[in-house]
Amino acid sequence: MEKQWKDLSADEKQEAQFQKLLAPKDPEGKDFKFQSPETEKLYKERITRIKDAIQLKKLPDRVPVCPLPNMFPYKYAGLTIEEGMYDYDKCVGAFKKYVLDMKPDMHIGASGPGPGKFYEILDYKLYAWAGHGVSPTSTYQCHEGEYMKAEEYDILINDPTFFFSNVYLPRVFGALQGWTMLPLLPGIVEMYGVAFNFIPFALPPVQNAYKALFEAGAEALKWAMAMGGVDAELKTLGYPNILGGFTKAPFDIIGDTLRGSRGIMTDMYRRPDKLLAALEALTPIMINMGVGAARHTGNPLIFMPLHKGADGFMSDEQFKKFYWPTFKQVMLGLIGEGCIPLPAAEGGYNSRLEIIKDVPKGKILWMFDETDLIKAKSIIGDRICILGNVPSSMLVVGTTQDVKNYCKKLIDNVGKGGGYIVGNGAFFDEANPENVKAMIDFTKEYGVYK
Repeated sequence: MEKQWKDLSADEKQEAQFQKLLAPKDPEGKDFKFQSPETEKLYKERITRIKDAIQLKKLPDRVPVCPLPNMFPYKYAGLTIEEGMYDYDKCVGAFKKYVLDMKPDMHIGASGPGPGKFYEILDYKLYAWAGHGVSPTSTYQCHEGEYMKAEEYDILINDPTFFFSNVYLPRVFGALQGWTMLPLLPGIVEMYGVAFNFIPFALPPVQNAYKALFEAGAEALKWAMAMGGVDAELKTLGYPNILGGFTKAPFDIIGDTLRGSRGIMTDMYRRPDKLLAALEALTPIMINMGVGAARHTGNPLIFMPLHKGADGFMSDEQFKKFYWPTFKQVMLGLIGEGCIPLPAAEGGYNSRLEIIKDVPKGKILWMFDETDLIKAKSIIGDRICILGNVPSSMLVVGTTQDVKNYCKKLIDNVGKGGGYIVGNGAFFDEANPENVKAMIDFTKEYGVYK
């Protein structure tokens, strides 16, 4: 009898995820139609190459190469970032040009610029974006602040849903300020006095908030259909997007968007127990966020940008106490459902390598920026697939020979025995297109396993 999903092991679930990618279906459940037998063959070869690298099980035919750009594809096509955020047709056209010109083994979709009109409708305050706080050619800038006060930890810990709906979201979306008037929904349990709880829904600020939500939802759907359309088109041409969604380390949720850097640093000293309790409260939410996204997209890789765990931000002891435990729990929760965490270690993680190797073998893809990859290979290479490290600065100002020499060093040392994917170290907006192409083409030519 066929096993139910809940009865499968983590290995079986991950294998099932990859098999769905290797035998894709269209929205009607029929076999996906590729442009030709050749593009279907290329698609399956690329998926298999990435799968073998991540699972550390056998050598693929060659080292995979997967650049992960930020706004480069749009600038490469001659767009401003503002155009990419507001004209979805131009956005997907630019991304398609990037993929077809550069021919990477994997791409991460065209959604990077985001839907500008959506942000406008909701009056998004957490970020400035192209043409709205920064120049039309500039990428996002975060408006970091204390969007959660220190005295509000108990609200987050005791009822995260109430905190986000009634406290946090009205602070970062100006159009949702009416939500501060919403009742405590778990309190609506009996007919006695139940009608009083619904009075806020008659108030203009609450009604205006919902009207803004309906408009924003329509805009988000329009944008998502464009993003999904280019994914499907590129798949027919043999180029997979296996990035399934996004989640974060609980420490970064609090440090990036709730308390801010200064707030969370002081909390580690002034209220460590509250901080630890809040991290635990956020952990299942972050797991469900990633797992839910993967189920929706059918893709297993879950991106996790790491912002505050790098060398120098905190001591190793603080990392072990505040950052790693719940971050590891989130990754294990994802792995248990067949997902593959893709943490992007911004900055250096040289002092963290002995800590982060304590994970299941062949289940995680780590993207490294300034970490010494030769050292990383020796410490974690038998458990974790490594991605990245080609400096973004080199892609901008280096020569094509600089790029080839750097990639050769990485392939010779980190690619030995498998478990390595060539890519950039940090997400890049600017680059010499010839350097990006050199990184990809050289890896395909030189990175062949004998």
